[in-house]
Amino acid sequence: MKRTIFSLAIILLGGLPILAQESKTTGLSLQQCVQMAVEKNINAKTARIDKEKSRYKTEETRSILLPKVNVSGSFQDNISLPTTLIPGSFVGKPGTDIAMQMGSQYSTAASLNISQVLYNKTALLALEISKKAASLSELSVEKANEEIAAEVARLYFLALTTTEQQKLIEGNIARTEKLKNITKVTVDNGIGKQVDLDRVSVNLENYYTQLSNTQATLEQQLNMMKYMLDIPQEQTITLTDKTDMLLLKSTPMLMSDFSNHIDIKLLESQQEINLLNQKSIKSGYLPTLNFSGLLAYQGLKSDFKDYFSADSKWYPYSYFTVNLSVPVFDGFEKRAKSRQAKLDYQKTQEKLDATKQSFSMSFKNAMNNYQNNKNNVDRQQQNLKLAEKVYDETSLKYREGLAGMTNLLQDEISLSNAQAGYLTALYNFKDAEVKIMSLNGEIRNLINN
Repeated sequence: MKRTIFSLAIILLGGLPILAQESKTTGLSLQQCVQMAVEKNINAKTARIDKEKSRYKTEETRSILLPKVNVSGSFQDNISLPTTLIPGSFVGKPGTDIAMQMGSQYSTAASLNISQVLYNKTALLALEISKKAASLSELSVEKANEEIAAEVARLYFLALTTTEQQKLIEGNIARTEKLKNITKVTVDNGIGKQVDLDRVSVNLENYYTQLSNTQATLEQQLNMMKYMLDIPQEQTITLTDKTDMLLLKSTPMLMSDFSNHIDIKLLESQQEINLLNQKSIKSGYLPTLNFSGLLAYQGLKSDFKDYFSADSKWYPYSYFTVNLSVPVFDGFEKRAKSRQAKLDYQKTQEKLDATKQSFSMSFKNAMNNYQNNKNNVDRQQQNLKLAEKVYDETSLKYREGLAGMTNLLQDEISLSNAQAGYLTALYNFKDAEVKIMSLNGEIRNLINN
């Protein structure tokens, strides 16, 4: 019995390091989160797969211009030889037709066929289009990475703001519990009013509810972060950066050139593809030149066993062909396709111009939001300190009997409003920073550094 208990204790103690390892907390900075998301997020993985697929598509298009070599063989058993009519004059019977079976019962052939495109402008342009499409896929990967980086940054600071909210609520609970204890003493001594104690108790329960909701929200945000980073849900993570960290290295300047923006690059690349597509369609009016050749051997036997005899003969034959094809009239098919391609080019140009104008407007608004929310953070931070000071002074007066519960509750509401205003301004400021970084390209600093 003692041996069993001793063995069980060893097993339990031996399992403690494993449990401790499983519950280990992982601290993550913003940059670590972004880089992990870019590497492991499903959208980034999909974009990289599409990029790899486009590379093989280029190889497929290039194969059209490369030589084609085929080897084939056949064996044919003519169970019933075909019959043909020959003039009777061949055998001394003029004026008659004589039915005669001709050929061999067994026929075997082996051949080597080679073909090569000598000139095909459409195929050459198709290869160029394929290479441009591969470049477009690379830009799509870059765009996916930047979008993921911005999304992770927003979620990161949302979670930090929620953490800050939790701390403020915990401070409110501590103050309210202290106030409740003081009020209860005054009620027990017959100095205070029961209704004042009830009011404090109601506020305290409201704070407990807010804390529970905030903790649940924070847990959901961290679970979403773990999902985006492909971290197991059972693993515990903490965010190591602070809400007061600055994303922008310097004060942003108003800009009008967005040629380096990923969306502009994508549209310009698409425009190049549309232009090449027009050229490819027009190249269909040009002639094409192809070469093909055949080298073959044929065996003809009336008896199958003759295939294995020493004097079995194989008859060679070969040829080569140079084929020139000149398009003359296609029912206006290429003209219609060319006009469609021209409209696609114009449509992309319109999108490009509109996107540039949109970025100019968005950046100007982002700059406005950045400066406004930066000032709001400073004002709300000062307002929060002032609200805490006013509440503490009123609380002191309440304990000294110089202020009523109504005044204290009003100051408590003002403090809650100041806290909410500060948290809102804090997140809006971070969101404005991320928006500017997405527009001016600084979001890539979170990915590459």
